[in-house]
Amino acid sequence: MVLPLPQRPQSGYRGRFAPSPSGLLHFGSLISALASYLHARSQQGKWLVRIEDIDPPREQAGASSAILKTLEAFGLHWDEEVLYQSRQTQVYLDVLAYLKEQNLSYFCQCTRAEIKAAGGIYPGICKAQDHPPQGSAIRLINSAGHYQYQDIFQGTISCDPALAREDFILLRKDGLFAYQLAVVVDDICQGISHVIRGCDLLDPTARQLSFYHILDRPSPQYGHVPLAVTNEGYKLSKQNKAPAIDNQRPQPALVAALTFLGQEPPSELLPTSVEEIISWATTHWNLDKVPRKQQIILPE
Repeated sequence: MVLPLPQRPQSGYRGRFAPSPSGLLHFGSLISALASYLHARSQQGKWLVRIEDIDPPREQAGASSAILKTLEAFGLHWDEEVLYQSRQTQVYLDVLAYLKEQNLSYFCQCTRAEIKAAGGIYPGICKAQDHPPQGSAIRLINSAGHYQYQDIFQGTISCDPALAREDFILLRKDGLFAYQLAVVVDDICQGISHVIRGCDLLDPTARQLSFYHILDRPSPQYGHVPLAVTNEGYKLSKQNKAPAIDNQRPQPALVAALTFLGQEPPSELLPTSVEEIISWATTHWNLDKVPRKQQIILPE
């Protein structure tokens, strides 16, 4: 069986923004979306949008369409058709079948309590077992274990080697596809060359690099911008109920996001149109000005 995934074209910048519809876009989302958009446009590249809707219990009704309307309101117009992960089921199943045939995965029935008792990092208990698929998760045999990589903004990133070597889950016990499977498969399918996103995904990137290696596909270049956090140390997120950004008056949030990213927008941009702000930002985008920090506390 041949791996049912294409090889990535060797030239051309292809970036993406991939929100989950678990809530509306907030200021932290805007920072990531804007950084990925500007980096793509500054390289005369393509910028794609993908909706990561593979976890129905966590999704908010109407959030997918609301996210797309917000991106348009903020002048972040995407190329090509929006990809919905919920429509990728057969692709994910084909990849899982390939991994099974190649003896690169196995069924696991361990509980979280058992893994916690073993030290918190999965020790491969089920690898030598012959569990049935019923009631099992599927784990990747992680023969790569990449724990260090070069980040566009953060420089050399070193993750916990033990965590990086862990056989991670590709399909959950409840039958839902795991993030690590979907994100890598979809980035390969869409030919993504650069992934610009928040620093909360520094550690998962190491696992994704391992997965690319095992699938024998070229990995994108990764760049992680600082997280916006509150004075209490909480990152802005849907889980933490961060307020949605205002579609009716996007200019202040756009200018604030550019400032957060170190781009030093002039004050006279504020009363202009969204199109003028985005045009200025694209022309003046300077990745060297992005703060080399993993998080920044927002002013009160």
